[in-house]
Amino acid sequence: MEGFSTLEDSTKSSVLWRLCSLCPVPLKVLLFQKQREPPSFPCEMDTELDRISSLPGHVLDQILSVLPIRDAVRTSALSRKWRYQWSQIPHLVFDTQCASITSQDQTIFKKNLVNIINNVLLLHNGPIYKFKLSHRDLLGVSDIDRWILHLSRGSTKEFVLEIWKGERYKLPSCLFSFENLTHLELFNCLLKPPSAFKGFRNLKSLDLQHVTLAQEVFENLISSCALLERLTLMNFDGFTHLKINAPNLQFFDIGGIFDDVSFENTSLLTLVSIGLYANVKNDRHVSRGSSSKLLRFFVNLPHLRRLEIQSYFIKYLAISKVPSRLPKPCMDLNYISIRINFNDFEENSAALCILKSCPNLQEIEMLGRPEEQADVEPQTGFWGDGQWKCLFGQLRLVKIVGISGIRSELDCIKFLLSNSPVLEQMTVKPASIEGGWELVKELLRFRRASIQAEVIYLEP
Repeated sequence: MEGFSTLEDSTKSSVLWRLCSLCPVPLKVLLFQKQREPPSFPCEMDTELDRISSLPGHVLDQILSVLPIRDAVRTSALSRKWRYQWSQIPHLVFDTQCASITSQDQTIFKKNLVNIINNVLLLHNGPIYKFKLSHRDLLGVSDIDRWILHLSRGSTKEFVLEIWKGERYKLPSCLFSFENLTHLELFNCLLKPPSAFKGFRNLKSLDLQHVTLAQEVFENLISSCALLERLTLMNFDGFTHLKINAPNLQFFDIGGIFDDVSFENTSLLTLVSIGLYANVKNDRHVSRGSSSKLLRFFVNLPHLRRLEIQSYFIKYLAISKVPSRLPKPCMDLNYISIRINFNDFEENSAALCILKSCPNLQEIEMLGRPEEQADVEPQTGFWGDGQWKCLFGQLRLVKIVGISGIRSELDCIKFLLSNSPVLEQMTVKPASIEGGWELVKELLRFRRASIQAEVIYLEP
């Protein structure tokens, strides 16, 4: 096949060894289970080839499924039985293992890769359940439109397209006609579905990174995929309001610049990781009459189990009035990670409110942003008011990272140690080595509610 090197009989042994090295252990045993016995005939390689040729068809399919497409095609040189076996594999992955640049000529590389994919699709005989195209040297070429059109006529369930170079690749309208799609993953793409698009009715996993789509398109896409369980959004543009309406959503991971986020009909959502990459200016005069971001965020997350608040999102949650506790406690939440500026009053208020509303926490991670702490006057006495006793009856692990030893950070550590009766380990890692010994001495003086609590100091 054009684009792949052919094999002579003298190189079959290397292909066989490559095939075996990539197979799971049970298949290796099956292939070479008689290797320890002395050969009965002088032509040992022919015996090995006959042995693998006599394997059942489902075993051959399993072997081919773990091979890169290049090696899968090359197995056609092993025997007549293997010649067209590769053409029935249901998962096609075209990545750096498929083709690599041997020269600086981008045109030659593009031609070789396009020829490989064209020939594989031409000779393929059977359903294609997974198609992945991800090569770091690939540009958005027009041939992709033709490949997507070809796949849209079949039964593709997983589609992954990652364009690592150039401008956003505008997806053809035929992509939105995939009826059996369960997983869609796009990188550096522009989405503009046709007006007749009614959603992917079988889609369960959606991963969009470095994508562009309009506000209305985003909302319709999420709400029209009724079976959606996993949603990942990273570095997007074209929309700034994240309205998540997904009754079956369980996993939500987002990182980018946006103005607002809200959840509707998301009672099954258990894991949320959210990062706001732009610093939010909390104008107290403007936000005083607006609704609390903190209350809105948690109201439709009744069964949240794991929460990661990254970048500046805690500042977003602090907009408007922050209550001392949430109206309904997060009873299922057992892990929380918060990136925070310990010298920011609003951020501390929001973090404390969340912690006090999660009585069943088992693990807490606090990540400081010390680079901002010099911009404001030090806050003192915020965490150490002493009115909260033994809030965290199940807390066992605490990790404090990126602190500089200021009073508010120490107050937070003291607060957690004095309110965690079953705490097993607290790990503290400062942002720099300056003041490390003084920090250690402070930590040793803090009272611990748990007699078994171990405080570990890590060098930065």
